[in-house]
Amino acid sequence: MASGFFALFDDISVLMDDMATMSKVATKKTAGVLGDDLAVTAEQTSGYASSRELPVIWAIAKGSFVNKLIILPAAFLLSAFAPWAIPQILMLGGVYLAYEGMEKIYEYFFHKTHTPSHADERMIDKAITKAEIVAKEREKIDSAIRTDFILSIEIVIIALGTVSGKPLLVQIGVVSLVALLATVGVYGIVALLVRMDDFGYKLAVLGEEKRGMLYRLGQLLIRALPKVIKSLALIGTIAMLLVAGGIFVHQLPVLHAALHGIPTLLAELLVGIVVGVIALIPMEVYNRMKKA
Repeated sequence: MASGFFALFDDISVLMDDMATMSKVATKKTAGVLGDDLAVTAEQTSGYASSRELPVIWAIAKGSFVNKLIILPAAFLLSAFAPWAIPQILMLGGVYLAYEGMEKIYEYFFHKTHTPSHADERMIDKAITKAEIVAKEREKIDSAIRTDFILSIEIVIIALGTVSGKPLLVQIGVVSLVALLATVGVYGIVALLVRMDDFGYKLAVLGEEKRGMLYRLGQLLIRALPKVIKSLALIGTIAMLLVAGGIFVHQLPVLHAALHGIPTLLAELLVGIVVGVIALIPMEVYNRMKKA
């Protein structure tokens, strides 16, 4: 009886150790997508009135939890009954990430800035009611939740791909933990970021009379926020291309062998760029034809 109990305890210990090890691996694999998720969320939650920033982040975070509750069971069913589909879904997700990354680069270099027309100016001058403000806020929150859904699929599938050969309990534990950390971590950091300028303002007010360390630190935080968000956008774009390229390099042995002599990061970045360009060209042609 005692030996059976200790055997069970040993099995649980091994299972937990396996889950901890695979969680580290899965977190590293999803780091690129998490970086992009962080950058996108930081951009989408900036620009609100100070009193609305945290409620908006909380609303999007709740939507993100719901997204995970929908995606996780579907992913585990897929792993149990159709594991052969996971690499295909990973590569489809890789195409999407590469396209998103290259589209951002294309927009940065080639997108023409829209010059406001007289109609635009009249719309700007027009008084906006409280109901319209609430409707606009709800629209932006819904858009952010939809974006989170797409990124959440990629995070869960990448995490699932790292534990595809493990027992089902390990898969459920690792992927659920990564999904939870992704939501709590990303939205927790974003909440700190969007309040950074408010914290800086309070420090500047406290140290305004002496113009000492507190004042300078407050001014630094206020000026740093826009640059931090822009930096996150750049890091997120590069991360998307790296993750996309890494998916194709690891899933296609022929491609892995062909790029064997190139440093891993450079190879993954190049593949991500090539896949992104291939995906971007037909979409741009379609958009131009649609406009025409």
